[in-house]
Amino acid sequence: MGNNLLGHLTIWDYAIVAAYVVILAVIGYRASLAQRDKPEESLFLANKSLGWASIGFNMWGTNVGPSMLLAFASIGYSTGIVAVNFEWYAFVFLFLLAVVFAPRYLAARVSTMPGFMGQQFGDSTQNILAWYALIKILISWLSLGLFAGGVLVRQILGVPMWQSVIVLVLFAGLFAYTGGLRAIAKVNVFQMLLLIGVSLTLSILGVLKVGGLARVWHGVPSHYWNLVHPAADPKYPWYAILLGYPVSAIAFFCTDQAMVQSVLGAKSLEQGQLGVNFIGWLKILSLPLFILTGILCYELFPSLKDPNEAYMTMVTSLFPAGLKGLVVVVLIAVLVGTIGSSLNALSTVFTLDVYARRINPRATEADVVRVGRLTVLVGCAFAVGMALAIDSVKGLNLFDVFQAVLGFIAPPLAVVFLLTVFWRRTTQRAVNAILSVGSAFSLGVGVVYLWVLPPTKYDFWPHYLVLSFCIFATLFVAAVLLSLTDPKGQAERQAVDYGVLTRPTARVRALWLALTVVMLGLYVVFNGH
Repeated sequence: MGNNLLGHLTIWDYAIVAAYVVILAVIGYRASLAQRDKPEESLFLANKSLGWASIGFNMWGTNVGPSMLLAFASIGYSTGIVAVNFEWYAFVFLFLLAVVFAPRYLAARVSTMPGFMGQQFGDSTQNILAWYALIKILISWLSLGLFAGGVLVRQILGVPMWQSVIVLVLFAGLFAYTGGLRAIAKVNVFQMLLLIGVSLTLSILGVLKVGGLARVWHGVPSHYWNLVHPAADPKYPWYAILLGYPVSAIAFFCTDQAMVQSVLGAKSLEQGQLGVNFIGWLKILSLPLFILTGILCYELFPSLKDPNEAYMTMVTSLFPAGLKGLVVVVLIAVLVGTIGSSLNALSTVFTLDVYARRINPRATEADVVRVGRLTVLVGCAFAVGMALAIDSVKGLNLFDVFQAVLGFIAPPLAVVFLLTVFWRRTTQRAVNAILSVGSAFSLGVGVVYLWVLPPTKYDFWPHYLVLSFCIFATLFVAAVLLSLTDPKGQAERQAVDYGVLTRPTARVRALWLALTVVMLGLYVVFNGH
């Protein structure tokens, strides 16, 4: 199969790509014009103007990276639908964000996650978390995200890595630089609708080619349709997903600046909660949009040498001339969504938590906007350097590394935020120790696992998701003990007055109940084999 899409493109495809770039530029330009009156607020929190649809699409756009398109098709090709757990199980933690965390974030009137923790435990905590958040955004979002995108563009167009990452980062940086969160949110709505349209078209063409849904259903081994795999399954045993996934999910959905920022920019708490509910519904689409592509490819091309080629194989063989350009567009779209949101989160945390508090407390609004934009440029340069460095390390299976890296970054964050919100006795000493020493421990185990004693050579390791859970449990117990043995700690914690926390409205409750029923139904349907 020719994997390089460039040879398959016609004049129509190039016209589609050109039209797309023009439309994006117009949307971004209009969004940045609309915010000339309050540049600081709109650069970071979109003037608190986002409605539920923008929030849902923007969070989904941040979440659906290019790695998802390729990885999910690849996992679908080799194991079936088990990876949908990483999408569907998320609704529990999205609910936690909507009902437990979001009301407190919005009532505390914070712009950043470090700012929220600083209100509770003071400056030292805010500083540690700000630097932790910056490193996390730079490595896990920007560098790995850009690397995945570079691999993808190289695969499609056959251009060298350095060219593809520079073009991508300039494109994404443009929106973060000029329009901030508001421009990114507007652009993401358009891009995600496009992604749904193109991916759904690919799935429908594949189903027709196989010969209908019944053929698709019976054309693969029956375990392909099982969400829950037995404990003996080496890749995705049920207990690993059950225990390990929540650690990453809490850190990712409830505490990650790039994910939560859309909710902080909500018009109201209700719009924020509806937006988070909406991403839960959007995540159901991962099966027909992303995983099914791989399963269909398995039925149509059962002898692929590399499952990672499943997505591009489907595109080059099923899409007629003129539509292949749309695929290039969609792949650029998911990248710009992720990288744009992470650049914006990076500039928000650095500018508000480090620059305006530490470096220049007397900064004017114009200073803050200027530094926010400078941070975007520095972030772009750093991400390009890191992506090229990752590219020089050979033999990485990108997607497992991606999940594993999250699994080692997540435990300290999950522990600290859960205890802060659910347990009044948590003390500053405990939080700071977990964020500094606990993070060093968690990341240290990660380095040993990934590079020093890799599980491919040493078989004493548990599954990386189980390992992530064990680190979480250890840090959790340590935090509780540190809090209980800290006599002055309780007095030092600042009582943050949230006022009376608003209860979810009837509409919010009804939609969450509906989503829960649908999700439980899907788990029942996809386990009867």
